[in-house]
Amino acid sequence: MITISEKEIMTRFYFDNPWWDSQEVEGRYKSFPRRFYFEPFYNLVRESSINRAAVLMGSRRVGKTVMVFQTVDRLLDEGVDSRNILYVSLETPMYTGLSLEKIINFFKEEFSHSRDSELIIIFDEIQYLPGWEVHLKSLVDSYPSYKFVATGSAAAALKLKSRESGAGRFTEFLLPPLTFAEYISFIGRADELITFEENDGDGYWCAKDINKLNDEFVNYLNFGGYPEAVFSPLVQAESSRYIKSDIIDKVLLRDLPSLYGINDVQELNKLFNTIAYNTGNEITLESLSKSSGVSKNTIKKYIEYLEAAFLIKIVHRVDISAKKFKRATTFKVYLTNPSMRAALFGPVTSDHDAMGALTETAIFSQWVHNENIENLHYARWNSGEVDIVWLNLATQKPYWCVEVKWSDLPCSDTRMLKGLISFVKQHNLPSGLVTTRTVMREKNINNTEIRYLPSAAYTYALGVNILKGISQRVQ
Repeated sequence: MITISEKEIMTRFYFDNPWWDSQEVEGRYKSFPRRFYFEPFYNLVRESSINRAAVLMGSRRVGKTVMVFQTVDRLLDEGVDSRNILYVSLETPMYTGLSLEKIINFFKEEFSHSRDSELIIIFDEIQYLPGWEVHLKSLVDSYPSYKFVATGSAAAALKLKSRESGAGRFTEFLLPPLTFAEYISFIGRADELITFEENDGDGYWCAKDINKLNDEFVNYLNFGGYPEAVFSPLVQAESSRYIKSDIIDKVLLRDLPSLYGINDVQELNKLFNTIAYNTGNEITLESLSKSSGVSKNTIKKYIEYLEAAFLIKIVHRVDISAKKFKRATTFKVYLTNPSMRAALFGPVTSDHDAMGALTETAIFSQWVHNENIENLHYARWNSGEVDIVWLNLATQKPYWCVEVKWSDLPCSDTRMLKGLISFVKQHNLPSGLVTTRTVMREKNINNTEIRYLPSAAYTYALGVNILKGISQRVQ
């Protein structure tokens, strides 16, 4: 049998690392705008005071590889020797069967690097290497002067493995789908559509033209979660083909079956379609089983897998007293990227029946990067419900609550806010927030302060504030 030679591997190395000769990355990576998450990730890569690998996680097509090449570009600009940086995509067939150690040895020998050299080693799509976490930890321990960076798509599965085997040697960084604020920035309309208003030392984001901002919000729901789609009219026009085949199907038909040994991929696909259609709605295992034809025990496993691949997020229920249920029979499921629903079932318009649920989905998706997403719940009891409750997990006390609407009716018909008002009073919260379609105002209803804010403006503010680390009061 003919085997791949060392010369062929080195030829591929030079192809994947053009900066070794040209001193720069390809122009397409330079021209692509940087994610808002670039700076904190770059700081993690440059962190040298602790001996840890940086593991960049996220779903397919959110820009992980682009951000890695933009990191290389910044490193070169800051004077890092181009031949001290190695990029290897483990998805490349050329590297099949090669250990990480062997790859590093080829690199060291080519440029006469020593064990004490200050190198930056990037392993893209590391989940394709079985037992990657054990091998990467060994490298981090063996080469403390090297900075290791890894990326992977099946984010939570990677996260689980890194915690089991990383033993303090990995720092995880989650890259979410595009936030609405990033989308507006990418299309170059931030200054035109939204502004920050100062108010007694505080401030808030408000729309300059709410109708135009809403138009872009609908575009964001349909295709705006994926950076590549934002800049490609072809992808926007054929989102079902691009997003479904290149992103969803690859995860459902390839990534998850290979990671978890799933045999019936069509069963998994059917379940995901059912969940995607019902994003933002309360469901039960029984209802999912009936509509998808999949057994409840299998559904439990598949939901874990879908969450591991960062396709969905489960949100749990509390009651009027903000207490969790010992036996949770109902829960909400959100797509981590609302654009997936449009890819599966067609784009929506501003008056589509699904706009309420998709607006709620978009708001939850802004939290994907933030560790405090686990604090988010929804409340429902016999006489009312609230869409979002931020619960302090230590004290089990709510800090704030939001009722999500894609309508201005709650401004005039306060009966629609009965549950929100009851919850605010029950917990002596300073106010409750209602998202609307266009209205922004404050109102006192039954001695309860209610603030109204357009959903698009609220979603924008969330993306900005969460990135700044404002987690407990992003209203």
